[in-house]
Amino acid sequence: MTRRLAEVAARAGVSEATVSRVLNSKPGVSAATRETVLTALDVLGYERPTKLRGERARLVGLVLPELSNPIFPALAEVVGALLSQNGLTPVLCTQINEAGAEAGYVDMLLEQQQVAGIIFAGGLYSQADADHEHYDRLARRKLPVVLINAGIERLPFPSIVCDDASAMEQSLEHLRSLGHERIGLVLGPRDHEPSLRKLAAARAHLDLAEDLVGHSQFSLQSGQATASTLVGRGATALVCASDPLALGAIRAVRRAGLRVPEDVSVIGYDDSAFMSSVEPPLTTVRQPIEAMGRAAVAALLTQLRGEEAPADELLFEPELVVRRSTRPASALAVAARSGN
Repeated sequence: MTRRLAEVAARAGVSEATVSRVLNSKPGVSAATRETVLTALDVLGYERPTKLRGERARLVGLVLPELSNPIFPALAEVVGALLSQNGLTPVLCTQINEAGAEAGYVDMLLEQQQVAGIIFAGGLYSQADADHEHYDRLARRKLPVVLINAGIERLPFPSIVCDDASAMEQSLEHLRSLGHERIGLVLGPRDHEPSLRKLAAARAHLDLAEDLVGHSQFSLQSGQATASTLVGRGATALVCASDPLALGAIRAVRRAGLRVPEDVSVIGYDDSAFMSSVEPPLTTVRQPIEAMGRAAVAALLTQLRGEEAPADELLFEPELVVRRSTRPASALAVAARSGN
């Protein structure tokens, strides 16, 4: 008992005496502190006293692929705050790029009797060739689920999606207005649905050179390797599927003895934290994270009320933010890179 009191007190940030008061329904504890203690009890996996079991806090899993890309902590902050405002407790699950880790998180959440639902952002539902059996289990359990980002079509969950086609169109229009013709794409994996949508939009709006299309894992290092190949093939501009990929592309340009943006322009995607502070400040496509986070929580709350949330996509319009990593194509550079 003493160990349990200590652990719950440390988790809730209160004294052991306060925990004891809550567990024994004693007066002298504020409603907010009482709820914090009960939530800590739930998260640590301890049983509530019998008389408190009807008051279980509702937990919501927030499953993210990583925290190294600043867009995901920003999204977690928005969604977590909104869940808390609605009496729900977010449980952050991250680092799911290990094989089977996402399914493991689903198993863990389903074992919690008080889990109310799950919000996924950038999970395996976005990859057509991945194992999706854990999503099928969630559908069979009829647990409220919301997806943020585009995914495969057959999953019966509402999706909050930034318009990937519009993002690509805005990027290409900007680069073409600057005189760029040899435009390369640094995209995610070949089965990654948002990247496939970006690629389809590029093919529809540009005489795309297929040798300037590269697929990459979502890391700075992988982006650098892919961009290095495209720069070697004469690209004067690169459109990247994330900001970390764009930072890798900038490194690749410099490793080739070239400059951004004088020789190669670079565009990212997300407008994550600090992209205005890198050198040069990154031109990127901004996702409306706050609006998308609000929509995701609203879709979850709809399901928690027992109402039907259509398994459709709710599209959000991105915005191109022009900074100093793009500039007009240099006629001399274009001629030199094309071998003329």
